[in-house]
Amino acid sequence: MRHARISAPISADPRSFEQAADGLAETRWDGPKRILMVTDAWRPQVNGVVHTLERLTETLKTFGVEVRFLTPNLFRTLPMPTYPDIRLALTTPGRVRKLIEESGADHVHIVTEGPLGLMAKRYCLARKQPFTTSYHTRFPEYVTARLPFVSENWTYNWLKKFHNAGQGTMVATPSMARDLETRGFTKLQPWTRGVNVDHFTPDKRGVLDFPRPIFLCVGRVAVEKNLPAFLDLDLPGSKVVVGEGPELERLKAKYPDAHFLGHLPNNELARIYASSDVFVFPSRTDTFGNVIIEALASGTPVAGFPVTGPIDIVGDGFGGVVSEDLRLAALTALDVDRSAARERAMRYTWKACAEMYMDNVRAARASLPAG
Repeated sequence: MRHARISAPISADPRSFEQAADGLAETRWDGPKRILMVTDAWRPQVNGVVHTLERLTETLKTFGVEVRFLTPNLFRTLPMPTYPDIRLALTTPGRVRKLIEESGADHVHIVTEGPLGLMAKRYCLARKQPFTTSYHTRFPEYVTARLPFVSENWTYNWLKKFHNAGQGTMVATPSMARDLETRGFTKLQPWTRGVNVDHFTPDKRGVLDFPRPIFLCVGRVAVEKNLPAFLDLDLPGSKVVVGEGPELERLKAKYPDAHFLGHLPNNELARIYASSDVFVFPSRTDTFGNVIIEALASGTPVAGFPVTGPIDIVGDGFGGVVSEDLRLAALTALDVDRSAARERAMRYTWKACAEMYMDNVRAARASLPAG
């Protein structure tokens, strides 16, 4: 069963995501020239947040915009409970204040709601300095997946206060924005993602030494990615998983018939994408899913649940299939035209992503009272 694609205006901006992207060509680059990104997610983590920030930074350079970073790499850290790959910065508000002031930034953007994000928010509010935020992770669902006794409603209320304190919160998809609106989030701004369509391309399709059809999943091997929903499916051919994470060894032992390839270099990853038959995205908690558009750019159709991410990108059946029956979606996606998958990816460029980001920053600052 295919589901219609959701596309709706966001209250803080009467334009839809599509209209916002279409109007970017007329944007004048008269906004801040030096931006400080405050993020608790950074290398050596490998995830969509880090990848987005790196590519955004590269693209903004071409517009004469300099991006600086305040990350846990500048401090001593400790592992996050239940997820040791994430390092939490050990520092003080005074140290964060000093680094923000030394950055000479025209604008502060708070990427995450971790220790650094909280201290940066406190600094900006105390000095009446405008700042924006972005909503990258369904943090309440993420927490509840590890700590079931923590209420999602409590976490959402906490996040609402965090993000509403700024001048704008950037959100990747219409469905995510609509969900946050119903929870009381305000000043939401559209900010989509991009993909390198020259690197991820159908031209890299080759022969893989697995029985076909090949159903691929790429991403962190962690509980919130819902991988058993994919690995439990009764599918012909082969199931291939690319990525590392805390659940890797457990899932390898539980699903010996699946092929776990671990972390792959970017060139090899592009070949795997293009050489697979269907990309299966089992997550129900992602806010976008960069891997979805990487697969599409490689000419590989996508199958997923009708949730934020898949439903926004391929929910109209163009380039993929979404259904609550993930097996049905995966099997149906075998018949999706691979050229249609590639065509769908072409709407997601890093240039458009960067332009939309700067458009949001200027709009947020323009919303401030005079003086």
